[in-house]
Amino acid sequence: MAEFASRRSVLAGAFATMGLGVFRRAEAAAQVKDPPVSPKDNLKITRLETFLVKPRWLFLKVHTNAGIVGLGEPIVEGRARTCQAAVAEIEPYLIGKDPRRVVHHWQAIYRHAFYRGGPVLTSALSGIDQALWDIKGKALGVPVYELLGGPTRNRVRVYAHARTPEQIKKKLAQGFTAFKTGPAKRRPARYVETPAQIAYAAEKFRELRELVGDDIDIGCDFHGAISPATAKLLIKALEPYNPMFIEEPINCQNHDIMAEIARGTHLPIATGERVFTKWGFREVLEKRAATILQPDLCHAGGITECRLIAGMAEAYYAAIAPHNPLGPISLAAGVQLAASIPNFLIQEQVSLGEGYLKQPFRVRDGYLDLPAGPGLGIELDEDALEDKIGHDWRNPETYDPEDGSVVDW
Repeated sequence: MAEFASRRSVLAGAFATMGLGVFRRAEAAAQVKDPPVSPKDNLKITRLETFLVKPRWLFLKVHTNAGIVGLGEPIVEGRARTCQAAVAEIEPYLIGKDPRRVVHHWQAIYRHAFYRGGPVLTSALSGIDQALWDIKGKALGVPVYELLGGPTRNRVRVYAHARTPEQIKKKLAQGFTAFKTGPAKRRPARYVETPAQIAYAAEKFRELRELVGDDIDIGCDFHGAISPATAKLLIKALEPYNPMFIEEPINCQNHDIMAEIARGTHLPIATGERVFTKWGFREVLEKRAATILQPDLCHAGGITECRLIAGMAEAYYAAIAPHNPLGPISLAAGVQLAASIPNFLIQEQVSLGEGYLKQPFRVRDGYLDLPAGPGLGIELDEDALEDKIGHDWRNPETYDPEDGSVVDW
């Protein structure tokens, strides 16, 4: 380990005048030659640690006897404590085992549970899987994408959330070139919507399109809260303004209806944030319900499973746009996946890690550079995290103001 640290110091001095990018590539090469933990060394998991992090996240640390700590995000929005309990129930299986057997552990955790899948169990597994890949990469001294076959691209495109012209202007100034909004509305959507409401949503989207022009991408997320009858009308009204995609035009539970909607428009249909594992996405692909898949690496099965989902999608000429309304660990996992697959489209993000990571991600011309560090390529800023520990975030409880009925969030 001392020799490895010394080699890094020599490299840092030698390449100081050649730019950070050159130094990082040289440093990565040194890590490959001198991994911190030999594949023959005894490496064991010693404990799992979870902690709630504002605004609504759950972070995981998987500790080892070598001092290497893997990071993950095992979370279902609004069910952080439930996921925390699920991770604790899995912990006895992992204690004392070699974390480098990532796929083997995925299979054991998933299949030994008997009751398979679902948002909570698969999300707990997803966060653990991220952390095990992080450990494996750190043990070998290479980024996760190197373990998945090496980079397929030099940088990763990302998009930002923005619903108003003011928000889009702010994000444009920050370097983003792609955005996601939702259909504008003045009240909760009805099952059969009025022409005025459809026209209002189309007009507001038109304003965004005219603001940014045709060289900027804007996706539109229906959030599964629109009925099939209204979704068809709304999509037709939006078609003249060419959204990058229509996300979850209806609730994800019926892929046959989503496939019918997909056949009725030339706009790409995207779905996947509430679909779990390769088995869930198999039906989406077979029924041609979407051409853009959005597996969430914190929900769908982690890096292991999402890499398999990407391979399935490639066979159907479908693209991957990882879903991520969560924290910087989730983003780091998505970037590693994006760097390793051929059919990546764009990565969602809501936090680049400011106030959470020692070196937050940086957007340049709409893209993130590939991390050069080992594992997920990130390190938590423990000092900055001190005032962000703990939260009691709950899903909004939404009701129709006109009749008091429950409406989708």
